Amino acid sequence: MVKKYCIYRRVSTRSQADSGLGLEAQDRDIALFLDNYSDTPFEVLGTFTDVQSGADAHRPELQKAIDLAKAHKAELLVSKLDRLSRRVSFIGALTDDPALKIRVASMPNADKLQLHIYAVLAEQERDFISIRTKQALAAAKARGVQLGGLRDKTMKRNEAAKQAADAAADRVASIILPMRESGASYQKIADALNAANVPTPRGKKWAAMSVKNAADRLSARAA
Repeated sequence: MVKKYCIYRRVSTRSQADSGLGLEAQDRDIALFLDNYSDTPFEVLGTFTDVQSGADAHRPELQKAIDLAKAHKAELLVSKLDRLSRRVSFIGALTDDPALKIRVASMPNADKLQLHIYAVLAEQERDFISIRTKQALAAAKARGVQLGGLRDKTMKRNEAAKQAADAAADRVASIILPMRESGASYQKIADALNAANVPTPRGKKWAAMSVKNAADRLSARAA
């Protein structure tokens, strides 16, 4: 019997969609799942993509993917759970639907109950981080630290630096991301870049930390 999937992808902003970086990361996770964990043979009935926040419950492409999956008794396949939603209530509604099967590539063996528990824990962690950040800001303000109020020139300079760092990370994404996914260490990746005579944005040799910084930037933009 042929295993059937409906693939759903999501990025939050148009810039992420236009760059393709966020979608490529999701495609890689999904391909890894299909190649290593799926029953065979399998068939992908369709791929659906939304460019919307995960907090938005009204996503037309997601609904199309769900409807198609239900109609053909296929599994709704996503790269990570937060591509479906960051809200526990939304994830709970999906996992409670007996007519819908959900598969998360990065957690290939997780069942619906485990996915729901993971969503709860992830939301608790986000809430904790939010409270911690607010308390840190309040403490800094109480000490007289000036928060915000950057001058226009400083803001423009920071934005230019961010864009340059993003462009530099994009330049080596095709090397860093596949090597990390195959288990290569940051130092091994740095050695590979140096052996290929690929300089850092400042024209220097790569080190493990500079590779990690680039990888973290790529991951943050793909989220």
